[in-house]
Amino acid sequence: MKIKISDPIGKVPEKLLNWYDKHGRTLPWRLKDGSRPDPYKVWLSEIMLQQTQVVTATPYFEKFLTLWPCVTKLAEADLDDIFVEWAGLGYYARARNLHKCAKIIATSLDGVFPDNELELVKLPGIGAYTAAAIVAIAFDFKATPMDGNFDRVMARLHAIETPLPTAKPVLKELATKITPDLRPGDYVQAVMDLGATICTPRNPQCISCPVNACCLSLKKGQTTIIPRKKTKQRKPVRYGMAFLCINDKKEVLLRRRPNSGLFSGMMEIPGTPWTDCLPDSLQIEASKPTIATWSDIQGTVFHFFTHFKLEIKVVRADIKKSIKSNELSWHPLESIDKAGLPSLMLKIIKHGLQ
Repeated sequence: MKIKISDPIGKVPEKLLNWYDKHGRTLPWRLKDGSRPDPYKVWLSEIMLQQTQVVTATPYFEKFLTLWPCVTKLAEADLDDIFVEWAGLGYYARARNLHKCAKIIATSLDGVFPDNELELVKLPGIGAYTAAAIVAIAFDFKATPMDGNFDRVMARLHAIETPLPTAKPVLKELATKITPDLRPGDYVQAVMDLGATICTPRNPQCISCPVNACCLSLKKGQTTIIPRKKTKQRKPVRYGMAFLCINDKKEVLLRRRPNSGLFSGMMEIPGTPWTDCLPDSLQIEASKPTIATWSDIQGTVFHFFTHFKLEIKVVRADIKKSIKSNELSWHPLESIDKAGLPSLMLKIIKHGLQ
């Protein structure tokens, strides 16, 4: 099928809104009856969707709403309980900031979300994108939340060949210019839906696209190479050792991490610091949580973070006595999934039990 390309970019909002009214995704935090969704639900969904796909975030969102149906209830929750329900979503700083933000809104703002970007970005965990998304979707005010979908759609519409992320300021300017005054919230969600379902990173479905007649990269035959991206550098590798200790009651020894850095304040399997080289004997001895007979577990646990790759060797000790310490605690192995552990720690336990 040959696509005729003649319509100007200015027709994009109208075309997208017409398409969205018929084909927009049905999502639990979204209303499509012309009314605005609860800002709490919009905020919660946007925090969960950072670095996470809709299909993954949806059951978490629904569970959170069941447990904490409003921002006040979430503010009253214990952080460890939030960590338990967050487990599997990753990027746990989001959960910590979610709780901090909920407390501020519930106490200092009387449970009311700000309706402007300048006030929203002052809150923990809310950056420029999330603030713009809340303002547009929850309050239907004109704003331009630039996520990956927005970047990709705008880059293709305007045939911007400058690689990302260098092109981001230009794309934001172009996107802002065509954001409509009428139904800006629905328009924002339409762009997101277009990027998620049709204008996808690979194999875009240009024949089905409601704005294909406006797309300059399609006219130039460049939809498969735009947006361009800078060549990614290989991630550095860090190394560590984890000490899996199990007592005769089938409990696992855990330790709380410091209140800063990765997994801040969460429970973990005790281990060495993560460094650029394998831990030496002094580091290993200094990091052992107790005197015991430690057995090497064959193989390595691999985990990928945004900026580095982690390789963890696991050693295990089975002991009879329970260790008493303010820094350490025991948790039943049979309910370890309720301990609020990051997925990395669950990997370590699974590996150590083989």
